Amino acid sequence: MPRSGPESIAVIGAGVAGCALAAQLRRLGHRGSVSLWETGRGPGGRASTRRSRHDAALRIDHGAPLLNITGETDPLLLQPLLAGGWLEPWSGVIAQLQGESTLKLGQADALGLGQLYRGAGGMDHLGQGLLHLAGENVDAHYGTLVRHLSIEDGVWQLWGRERELLGQAHWLVLSSTLLAHPRSRMIFGWDDVPLKQAVAPLADLQLDHALTLIAGIRTEARSNLLVMLDAVAAGPWRALPFGLLHLDAAAQQHWGLQRITVQPLADGRCAVVAHSTHAFAADHLDVYGTHSAVARMLKLPPDEGREDIVVAALTTALEQVMGLWLPRLDLGQTDRQLMRWGAAFPLAPGLPSELMFCPRSRVGFCGDFIAGVGFGRIEGALRSGELLAHELLAFT
Repeated sequence: MPRSGPESIAVIGAGVAGCALAAQLRRLGHRGSVSLWETGRGPGGRASTRRSRHDAALRIDHGAPLLNITGETDPLLLQPLLAGGWLEPWSGVIAQLQGESTLKLGQADALGLGQLYRGAGGMDHLGQGLLHLAGENVDAHYGTLVRHLSIEDGVWQLWGRERELLGQAHWLVLSSTLLAHPRSRMIFGWDDVPLKQAVAPLADLQLDHALTLIAGIRTEARSNLLVMLDAVAAGPWRALPFGLLHLDAAAQQHWGLQRITVQPLADGRCAVVAHSTHAFAADHLDVYGTHSAVARMLKLPPDEGREDIVVAALTTALEQVMGLWLPRLDLGQTDRQLMRWGAAFPLAPGLPSELMFCPRSRVGFCGDFIAGVGFGRIEGALRSGELLAHELLAFT
């Protein structure tokens, strides 16, 4: 691949960080090709929305319900997203369940502090807005799993599960840790850590240090229950005094739930998402759910009824918690689905920002696993993409 023109960048993962990187690269004047490689059906990662071709009004924000900004200065991309109508302020009510029955309105957890925003029309509009800012020259590949990596003559090559060549670029960016973390071997049974194997001959001490620290990042899982209520059943839910309920430590231990979001739809229906605790999800890590794109691509064995068990357990917990305000609640006849986030929530300290860019090996990292303001949240993913764009532009 010649380097006579602007250099190309391949970004693994089209979550908020990867999309923010693409947007900021274009805003800073990068004219080389940018490709995004994503296992899911579209951009956004945890900030995505479950939709249906057969039900235009259906919308479930099944991951992050909000974007909260806590830094002293706003991310550079925030105002363009607001101006473009992709984001809007969120003015709903947050409440905390303390213990088994005490409700505190206005009591926020870490995801409810600072300035609150949501995707206008769904959280997936955050990722879509970022790609709109990136322009038409971003080559996005959805439903594509990059399984192997290699570098030859300074050019990165991306390979699929059957070792078919997917693409190549002068620079490689990982916007999640999956291809660099040893958990890939434990979760998927892989015999290697793709990036570590690819860079072993390069003897890049900076990158080796980064990979060592990434390998030490611990993560938490979540098993989320998605419930869709018809207009009649949704009435009492829409009348609740809060739109987002988070549980304190005692309540989490009692019910196995961390957060409940109530999402009214324009046609009178209501979506409800119950986020499990990490402890609950850790007990069911092998249950991916029938809608898991990664499980489907890797042809992982079916859940053999275990998904029904997890759904039933989360349903019971949700009924018990919400029974405090909705007596005799029975969700047994509702449309319910399971959404599992296997290792999407990093624990501090994360990867230091000075190791997020390794020019000798032509590798960069961005995502909420980068240490700094917003670590572990959408804000951190957004800021890391912006920061890496500046680093890359100095070399491309």
